[in-house]
Amino acid sequence: MHFKLILAFVEDSTTKSVLEAARKAGATGSTVISHARGEGVEHRKTFFGLPLEMRRDVILLLVEEHLSRTILETIAQVAKFDEKPNSGIAFQLDVEDAVGVNHQVRKLVGLVEEEI
Repeated sequence: MHFKLILAFVEDSTTKSVLEAARKAGATGSTVISHARGEGVEHRKTFFGLPLEMRRDVILLLVEEHLSRTILETIAQVAKFDEKPNSGIAFQLDVEDAVGVNHQVRKLVGLVEEEI
């Protein structure tokens, strides 16, 4: 079984809904890293010279490759990446190898066979 790693940088207020939607789309687990910072094309607003930064979470999802595009598109839709500027970004990377995922493989076998 081959995996992809999806990294999603989302507003902390949308993390819960993104995780729920990703699970419904086939993700079997996740890791969330809180309090990340980033900067997009447009500079952030300031208040008396101090930056008003939105808190971000980084969501890491190790997913089966046949499910990855659907999960990625689901994240983008729920987080409204294309509708709201500076709402976040997500992308996927190929994973050469992974260990400690036998429990996920057992759960995914039937689901992936349906996709193929």
